Amino acid sequence: MPNSQIRIYTQEKQAEEWLRRYRSCMPVFACVLGFTETGLIPGISAAGRTPGDRKYTACADAEFLYYGAEHKPQYPLPPLAAGASPVLISRAVFESLKVPMHLFNAGLPQAPAVPLIDLGGTWAKCLSGGNAMEITTVHHLLKQGLLWGERLAANIQQGYLIIGECVVGGTTTALAILTGLGIEAAGKVNSSHPVCNHAQKWALVQAGLERMRESREQGEINFQFPIPNSVDPLKLVAAVGDPMQVVVAGMAIAASRSCGVLLAGGTQMLAVYALMSAIAQAYAFSWQPEQVVVGTTRWVAEDPTGATVDLALSFNKGSSTQIPVTPPLLATALNFIDSRYPQLRAYEQGFVKEGMGAGAACIAAHLSQDWQQHQLLAAIEAQLERLSLVNYQ
Repeated sequence: MPNSQIRIYTQEKQAEEWLRRYRSCMPVFACVLGFTETGLIPGISAAGRTPGDRKYTACADAEFLYYGAEHKPQYPLPPLAAGASPVLISRAVFESLKVPMHLFNAGLPQAPAVPLIDLGGTWAKCLSGGNAMEITTVHHLLKQGLLWGERLAANIQQGYLIIGECVVGGTTTALAILTGLGIEAAGKVNSSHPVCNHAQKWALVQAGLERMRESREQGEINFQFPIPNSVDPLKLVAAVGDPMQVVVAGMAIAASRSCGVLLAGGTQMLAVYALMSAIAQAYAFSWQPEQVVVGTTRWVAEDPTGATVDLALSFNKGSSTQIPVTPPLLATALNFIDSRYPQLRAYEQGFVKEGMGAGAACIAAHLSQDWQQHQLLAAIEAQLERLSLVNYQ
């Protein structure tokens, strides 16, 4: 094991080779922000106490990631039922390591108050309608992802690209994409709740996929496709996905051709990995799977109310021939058991778990600087302390 603070759950040989290759290398971080109206459904997510809060979660996280605790935000971090935003973890690491950051707006109701790259996308409607986005928007966002993946990778000489996300309700759209690609994902995904709301997610996904099938039968969607018994992955995203997914898929496909890629997240990035494989096969795009790993937190990888590892292993068991490869799944061993802050100890009860590239940020700290548990905890608690002082004033 290259670092005892990094756990490997699947594809051990490939994961260890990836870690050896990029040990002591510095990453570049790209974070893709998106929105789906699925996130406004009561109870669907804990990333914001109310639907109104959740509408601005991505804006708030982007501001904190970019500016830090001392900045007076236009969009303050939303209150949570328990815990603290995972952006505290990402900011603590990336600030200490001086990691270059690029923020992308794939489709938000309002633009964050930070310098970012607007990709000209739109936010998604609720996936239950089976018509989340226009197919032209999905094609445009894929092109933007491919363009920016190539552009970012061109400036990375010996390092790797971390691609993170912020999409409230994104584990539900991830479930829809995984299911639509023939992967048995029901009951296996994660959520920001301490006990995953599987039944609620599955009911929405079934409604969306059924509506997609009805549209197909009525001729509203042309599903002509070169692979028998398969769905066009871009039309699947248009029906039940969100704007982040196709951007990150394109970005990772292009970047993998010349550098390492660490997909920063759990369920959502497993869905992106599946989407990458399906898009590459459907549209004859070249990519390098051995350059791509999925990195998250142990709270996701070992979530007792999900089945993240089993989900990753399900990729080569599905009926679809589009998903031939099990993704290498890594996680930071970071824990908050001994934290002096109850907001951080809440992670140990299953709240929040991941987001804004938090797990991958810790993996990067372990990999490049050999940070251990105590160093990570000190840096993260310092962020929370600074934020608490600012709020108190």
